[in-house]
Amino acid sequence: MLNNDIGIIGMGVMGKNLAFNIARNGYSVSVFNRSHNETMKFLFKNSIDLLFPFSDLEKFINSLNKPRCILLMIQSGSPVDKIINILLSYLDSGDLIIDGGNSFYKDTIKRFNFLQKKSIQFLGVGISGGELGALQGPSIMPGGNIESYKLIAPIFKKISAKYDQEDCVKYIGPNGSGHYVKMVHNGIEYSDMQLIAETYSLLKNLVGMNNIDLSYTFKKWNEGELCSYLIEITGNILCKKDTDGNFIIDSILDMASGKGTGAWTANSALKLQIPCSIVTESVFSRYLSVLKANRMIASTILSGPKVSLNSNFNKEIFIEDIRKALYLSKIISYAQGFFLMKKASEHYVWNLQFSDIAKIFRSGCIIRANFLNDIVTAFSENNNLIDLLFTPIFQDIINLYQLSLRTVVTEAINNGISVPVFSNILSYYDAYRTVNSSANLIQAQRDYFGSHTYNRIDQSGSFHTNWLE
Repeated sequence: MLNNDIGIIGMGVMGKNLAFNIARNGYSVSVFNRSHNETMKFLFKNSIDLLFPFSDLEKFINSLNKPRCILLMIQSGSPVDKIINILLSYLDSGDLIIDGGNSFYKDTIKRFNFLQKKSIQFLGVGISGGELGALQGPSIMPGGNIESYKLIAPIFKKISAKYDQEDCVKYIGPNGSGHYVKMVHNGIEYSDMQLIAETYSLLKNLVGMNNIDLSYTFKKWNEGELCSYLIEITGNILCKKDTDGNFIIDSILDMASGKGTGAWTANSALKLQIPCSIVTESVFSRYLSVLKANRMIASTILSGPKVSLNSNFNKEIFIEDIRKALYLSKIISYAQGFFLMKKASEHYVWNLQFSDIAKIFRSGCIIRANFLNDIVTAFSENNNLIDLLFTPIFQDIINLYQLSLRTVVTEAINNGISVPVFSNILSYYDAYRTVNSSANLIQAQRDYFGSHTYNRIDQSGSFHTNWLE
């Protein structure tokens, strides 16, 4: 009779690679897939002594050491609930179910509460790094009871990415907190990708760079303060050619899709009343990209300026302005993401430790970047920071680089090049540093048509004016 360390249900790309990673690190793994043929194909190609395939779910469950640890790597939503209900017929009190998919955090909270009543342990675990990360070492964000995490911690620590020999896995907090942090990670990812895409557009259409120059520029930037995974892969993408010698990037249709986690982040920000405008604008930018037919029509009937650089335009200086604008924008994007997590932590009483979260993000995940070390330092000194933008680590950069952001946005607008997220960041930055905004007029309007009252700057209490008298 087998006593395997862990069972994995779902042999998609992530499930297969995690199984391979776990087995390679010395743990015995039972695997089950809805299509047993797919499981067998996988094991035939990747024959390892510690991988055990099963076509029968009951035998799969009985092959596991107690308390059983079962990792679900299946599509989020109703499929997770269906397999949980099936598993309940076979599991014993104290067994652990782990949802490693991109599940909505509120669904995770419901499942946690439901399974707790059944005496079944449950973890909602965010796993980032994509196909390669799952195989070589992902960033892992477990949420649930700390006792449940301790059951699986040795495996997670062994298979996770490493940063200076430190494991990129930390216990996040109760119930849905792990999936929430992964959701915000994905929201920042949306912003990061959109900012890089806008940078690519400016360098290509305004500066006039070809793909080789573009690739060289991103690779050079990756050697400095912009060093990050997404900058690295952008440099690699832009110089890649297909078999006929043409650049692949030029053949890709400009319609960007997503799996919904960016929209989840934006919705959460709206419900918590947090101005997470950068993620929201990035989501809208993807939606607009999908309206390809509309954009083609608009390009023929709606007018705008043509790209026309003045004679005093210095390309080298402008390229450096773009680099600075991109770095500043990344800082503000991450700051918004951490501010959202801070408010969610307060709202759901999760007690998130933000230096630990920043440490998890430093390797294995998609948004890994060198300046996360500065974020680690900032939160290590004070977990209750009001905002990352107020920290000495970033203040000098922000105050210096905002001039470059203004230059970049101005040139883009004057030449009719869309930079929605760069523009949004500049607007957010200026609104955030404005002491007396125009919101007093909005509140007066609300009181005028709806008697919603207003507060005064010279008296305490709520006031209403009969505006028609």
